Amino acid sequence: MSLLHLSFYSAFALSSLGLAFHRTHFISALLCLEGMMLALYIALSTWPIQTHTPSFTLVPILMLAFSACEAGMGLAMLVASTRTHGSDHLHNLNLLQC
Repeated sequence: MSLLHLSFYSAFALSSLGLAFHRTHFISALLCLEGMMLALYIALSTWPIQTHTPSFTLVPILMLAFSACEAGMGLAMLVASTRTHGSDHLHNLNLLQC
């Protein structure tokens, strides 16, 4: 395994561990999701360069577009939850409360 692959795997793993264990604020969960998407984007953009295949060059661009949409949706949810619940703590966003 090369150093490049190890850095992609470790960035994705650290972001997913951050999402699993540090779930206090909604903004930290969004940042961990963005870190995961960034690791996948960099891995997918360097993969055609390493394998010398020009056919997969559209996939990172589509992934970047979906990542931007996900970030916009997440920030909109953050603003909406802050306005309705008063903070961005995830323990306040319980769906079972009436």
